[in-house]
Amino acid sequence: MDDYMQRARAELKRVFGYAEFRPGQERAISRILSGGDLLAILPTGGGKSICYQIPAMIADGLTLVISPLISLMKDQVDQLAQLGVPAGALNSSIDAQRAAELMNMARGGKLKLLYIAPERLDYDVSRAELWRCDVRRVIVDEAHCVSQWGHDFRPSYLGIAKFISGFEHRPVVGAFTATATDRVCRDIEELLELRQPELIKTGYDRPNLEFSVVHLRKSLRTEYIRQFIVDHAGQSGIVYCSSRRDTEALAHALGAACYHAGMSDEARRNAQEAFIND
Repeated sequence: MDDYMQRARAELKRVFGYAEFRPGQERAISRILSGGDLLAILPTGGGKSICYQIPAMIADGLTLVISPLISLMKDQVDQLAQLGVPAGALNSSIDAQRAAELMNMARGGKLKLLYIAPERLDYDVSRAELWRCDVRRVIVDEAHCVSQWGHDFRPSYLGIAKFISGFEHRPVVGAFTATATDRVCRDIEELLELRQPELIKTGYDRPNLEFSVVHLRKSLRTEYIRQFIVDHAGQSGIVYCSSRRDTEALAHALGAACYHAGMSDEARRNAQEAFIND
């Protein structure tokens, strides 16, 4: 185990360029590499992905990452490709030919990480193909979606435990989220059928974030946001809206790119890549 952790620290420096782990990362990596389940509650921006990417790099077999966010999958796969780590993503944004190519690569041991949308597990064919892969670790990202309120948003999360039970040799299971009450933690442990998981919780404090509330008449909101942008010239940012209609209207008013689920895959991809590449 000491050898594994030495390699983990070396990969942190070599691949990611960091001299030391953030709080909780080293414990999570050690738990995964030792073959134990875990439930990790790390804040957004706390480096959850490194907790399972490094074990995937230095250990045998395939790491399967179940994630509900297509944009996050793309960001991580693109980043891993730049770092020379073979990874792919199965979701609704790719065609059948690309999906078949990725599955062939996964079965052939040519991928270290495979990201997959939970809805893919609803299909018998997808589950059967994944069961034939050498999956050693299953990572459930945004694991709170399995809880009572979360599965209304992504009901396919409720099928993850059954999918995991279909492997001839059960893989290690890691559940990751940024937010979970004690009740949600119990739901995650029970509904994912985690086996004596180690709980890793580093707290929610983000000293680099600030929250404030400004009450405005609707007619003044666009002008307020426009002035906010002027005050932060040269920086990048995201404005969240409550509906697709509001998103498109504000983007048009500001001359900005918009991104929502009703757009075509190509339009969303172009908007995301434009943002990532400044």
